[in-house]
Amino acid sequence: MTAQPARLLIDGFGRRVSYVRLSVTDRCDFRCSYCMPLDQSFLPKRDVLTLEELALIAGAFIDRGVTRIRLTGGEPLVRRNVMELVRAIGRRLGHGLDELTLTTNGSQLARFADQLFLAGVRRVNVSLDSLDPDRFAAITRRGRLAPVLDGIAAAKAAGLKVKINMVALRGLNEDEILPMLQWCGSQGFDLTFIETMPLGFIEEDRSDRYLPLTQVRRLLDSRFTLQPLAERTGGPARYVRIEETGQKVGFITPLTHNFCESCNRVRVTATGTLFMCLGQEDRVELRDLLRQGGLAALDAALDEAMALKPRGHDFVIERGRAAPAVSRTMSVTGG
Repeated sequence: MTAQPARLLIDGFGRRVSYVRLSVTDRCDFRCSYCMPLDQSFLPKRDVLTLEELALIAGAFIDRGVTRIRLTGGEPLVRRNVMELVRAIGRRLGHGLDELTLTTNGSQLARFADQLFLAGVRRVNVSLDSLDPDRFAAITRRGRLAPVLDGIAAAKAAGLKVKINMVALRGLNEDEILPMLQWCGSQGFDLTFIETMPLGFIEEDRSDRYLPLTQVRRLLDSRFTLQPLAERTGGPARYVRIEETGQKVGFITPLTHNFCESCNRVRVTATGTLFMCLGQEDRVELRDLLRQGGLAALDAALDEAMALKPRGHDFVIERGRAAPAVSRTMSVTGG
């Protein structure tokens, strides 16, 4: 019998959703200063989807034409038995799913790199904002640099392609832009710079740390020849190739220049809340629907979500502005 083609997920603006960022936990072993407050509280276990439920939700999206899934958190690798989920989703690779990836802070990566590769993961994004141990400890407030670098090395040795994500922070790591670029080049890693985003309440005023990536781009332009790439993933990053080194460098600019018109993604939290936009509150609750109505109810909810997906976010950072765009932190939404 010939398989029926997937009923694609198309939103009200004609954009096809083919990419899901699936959070497996809101917990994290770091407390990055730009991400969450130091005293962040986390969800009780009873509110979090089981690994089996997360796998069912992933499968429902794949059956509707989603070809890429990224596992996120919090820190996904602190979730107990997380590899059971990775292996379950990985079995769909080549059967509707083209790519399974992971975003991590790297703290647990040395333990899991080989297992991730065996499960079908071929690429990981590692958040790394500083190569200075003391500065790294200050930014993460609980992290140590050495285990992260060991994890990155283990990922590379396991055959995983590594991309480094660096949040550009004024007065904190802007002097590391070029050293990070040089280090990534020496390791064969792509690098993406990210502007800080107004998500959740933190102790400091984000405007004090906001570094527009237009300034980073000018710095790189003054040192290198940047060749814009036509590569498009439907996501927020725009890429260049540095001719002198061959490196690919990305820029995620939610504040200076968003690219919502081509958005192809949605996010599912560890509690089963489906957010159609990182910077808006539009949501559909999947957990109770799945538990009470099964896969049929879940499938209908995905259609509802497409009708609610907004055109884009409204991120703004203004000096002295206390309220973030949304009250939830990135760890709650799923990175």
